[in-house]
This record gives sequence, structure tokens and C-alpha cells, in this order.
Amino acid sequence: MGFAFDAENEKHFEDILGRYPEPAAALLPALRLVERQQGKVSDEAVAYVAERLKISPAFAHGVFSFYTHYRRASDGRHVISVCRTLPCALRGSDKIVEHLRKRLKINVGGTTPDGKFTLKEAECLGACGGAPAAEIDGRCFENLTPEMLDQILDGLDRGADEADHS
Repeated sequence: MGFAFDAENEKHFEDILGRYPEPAAALLPALRLVERQQGKVSDEAVAYVAERLKISPAFAHGVFSFYTHYRRASDGRHVISVCRTLPCALRGSDKIVEHLRKRLKINVGGTTPDGKFTLKEAECLGACGGAPAAEIDGRCFENLTPEMLDQILDGLDRGADEADHS
């Protein structure tokens, strides 16, 4: 059975389409709607959205693959995206990535064997004043140190809400 919007999200999709003179312009918000419905964006859903917007699946997938902020089917339960742009790099984001690589025993782009964590790099999180920064499960954490990361990851391992560290 293929992906399709449920009744509620079909209404949202129609609302989104009404905001754009060209249906193709609704691609990003439509993908966000997919993510909201299924918790991730699968290749099947990208093809569905492309068909609905009357654009090629290759174009839709190309746009989707450009943006790292969408959750992929291969992502772990917790997604960690470390900013790699100049302000964060100057303040040690490479050390943050290396610490995560060693702790999680995965490379950037990888997911732990238990499916718990995925490590990514982000182009910019808009937190230059609090560099180095990372986004973990949609929350931005600034002025990161390896010790802070360990505390956050330990909390995620226990299932705790780590909002106090943002």
C-alpha cells in the first residue's frame, strides 16, 4: 500500500496548494506535511507528493535530498545535526563532531546499530552567537562542550526530557 495523506492532512495539503500560484512551489511545505503525518519522509512519500504537484519524482527527490532538516526513513530515533559553518568551526564544532563519532561509534551520516542516534552535519543553524551549536531532535543547543553533549545523550538514553540544556 502506498503513501497517501490522511483526511486531515489532505485538507492541509489543499490549503497549502491555495497559497502558491504554481503547485511546484508547495513542495517544501508538502514534504513537511508528510513528515508530520508519518514522522519521516520516505521515498514513496516523495514520489506521491511529486505526482500530486505534477512535477517529476527526480526533481522532488533532488530538492528533498538537498535539505538536511527533514527526517529520513533511515534516521535514528534521535537526530543530531552539528553546525559546520565558519562561526561554529572556529569555536570547535570539529571537536564536537569527533566526540560524537567516538561516543556513538558512527561516522557523520551514520546511524547507530540500535537505531537510536543519527549523526549529521548542518550548514547553518542560525546560532552563530552561541557557537558551537547542534540541533538535537529539533532543539538547538548552543555553546556546546563534550561534557554537555554527554549529559544530553545520557538523558536521551534514559528517555529524559533534556529541554533544560537548551
